Amino acid sequence: MALSGLEIYKLLPKTNCRKCGFPTCLAFAMQLAKKAVSLDQCPFLTPETKKILEESSLPPIRLITIKREDNTLEIGNESVMFRHEEKFYHPTGIGIILNDDLSDGQLNEILEMVKKLEFERVGQRLKIDLLAIRNRSMPERFLEVVEYVIKNTTLPLVYMSENPSILRQALKISPAGSSLIYRATAKNFMEFAQLSKDYKTPLVVSADNLEELSNLTKQFNQQEIEDLVLEVKSDSAAICLWQLTQIRRLALKKKERSLGYPCLVVVETKDKDLDALFATTYIAKYAGIVLLDLFQPEEILSILTLRQNIYTDPQRPLQIEPKLYPVGNAKDDSFVLVTTNFSLTYYTVLGEVEASKVPAYILSVNTEGMSVLTAWAAEKFTADTITEAIHKHNLKEIISRHRLIIPGYVAILSGDLEDKSGWQVIVGPKEAAGIPAFLKNLS
Repeated sequence: MALSGLEIYKLLPKTNCRKCGFPTCLAFAMQLAKKAVSLDQCPFLTPETKKILEESSLPPIRLITIKREDNTLEIGNESVMFRHEEKFYHPTGIGIILNDDLSDGQLNEILEMVKKLEFERVGQRLKIDLLAIRNRSMPERFLEVVEYVIKNTTLPLVYMSENPSILRQALKISPAGSSLIYRATAKNFMEFAQLSKDYKTPLVVSADNLEELSNLTKQFNQQEIEDLVLEVKSDSAAICLWQLTQIRRLALKKKERSLGYPCLVVVETKDKDLDALFATTYIAKYAGIVLLDLFQPEEILSILTLRQNIYTDPQRPLQIEPKLYPVGNAKDDSFVLVTTNFSLTYYTVLGEVEASKVPAYILSVNTEGMSVLTAWAAEKFTADTITEAIHKHNLKEIISRHRLIIPGYVAILSGDLEDKSGWQVIVGPKEAAGIPAFLKNLS
C-alpha cells in the first residue's frame, strides 16, 4: 500500500541533515511519495524502515515477465478495476495448448497453423503469445515435444505437468526465463518451490478456493518466491468470473498482498464457440493469461480483436503516422484523398480506395487521432492544418496535378483550403463506402 508523504516522514530519522539533497526530511518524504527520488539517498534509514518503505512502493499486482528471443509477455502490474479510470497496461497473454499425445504429423500441422496466426488490424499486429505443452503421455514423449517446439517456434512456453521431475528435465533444455511452470499445489509445494528457485522460473499456483490460494502464495513468499501466477478454475464460467473479479478487487482495494498476482484460466469445453466466448469474458475481467485448445484463424482472430479493443487506451485513440501514403500504382498525376490519422478512419478509407482499383494517394493529417468530424469540431482538421501537411510532406514535389479530395462532411473547408493551399479542392462523398464509385467517375 503506497504511503503518503506524511506517513513516510514519520518513518524517517527527522535529522534534517541535508545529506539526501533536500533541506528537510519532510521535503525528502514528499519526493519519496511521488517516486521522484530513491530511498538510497537517505544514509540513516534502518533496515527495518527501508523494508517497510520498499514494500509500500510495490505495485498491488506483481509484474510477471516471460521472454524468449524477441517475444516478451508481461502480465500484471495493473492499478485500476475499470479501464476508464486510467487504462489497462499489459494485455492478456493468449496461449494455445499442445497435448504431448499428438502424433508428429498432428503436432507439425498445428505448429504450422500457429505460425500463421498473425493478423493486422488498424495498423497493429495481432498474434498469440504462448504455447502450452501438456503432459498426457509418457515422460519421454513430453520431453520430445518440448524439444521439438523449442526448435520450431520462438514463443514463450508453459509446461503443464504436476510431475516435478519431468518439469526439471524440460527446464534444463529451455532458454532461461522463457517458460512458466504449471502448476503448484499444496501437495507438491516443496518440489515446485525448489524448481522455481533453481531455474528462476515463474510458476502457476492452484487451489480450490481463494482462501487456500492466499495461504499457498504466503508459503511461497516465505520461501522468497514472488513470481507467481494464480490459477482460477471452476466448471462454472460465472464462478471463474467472480473469482477473477474478487482477486482483482482484493489486491487493489484491500491491498491483499497474497492475492496481488496476475491470474491464469484454462478454457476447455467441448464447444469451440463457447470456448471463444468464455475466453473473451475472462480477457475483459481480469485474466492475465488464457490458455485455449483452439488454433483455427477464425477462432483466434475474434479473441485477439477483443483483447486489442480492451487494452487500447480510451484516452488515446489508435493513430497512424501522419504522412502521404501511395495506394496501388500511384503516379504524380494521381488524386490525393485527405483524411485524419485516426487508425479506424484511415484504414476504412484505404480499404475503399483499394477496392476502387484507382491508383491514388492518401494524405493523413495529424489530428491527434481524432476522426474527421471530431477533428474539424476541435479545429484540428482545418484548411490551415491540411495546408501545413501539404508543405510538411512535400506534396508539390511528388504530385504534378494539384488536386485534393476532401471528405463530404467538411465541404465547408473547400473554399478556404483552395485559397490557402493553392490546390484544386474536390468535395468527395460523405461516407467512405462511396469512394470507389466516386473515384471511377473522376478517372
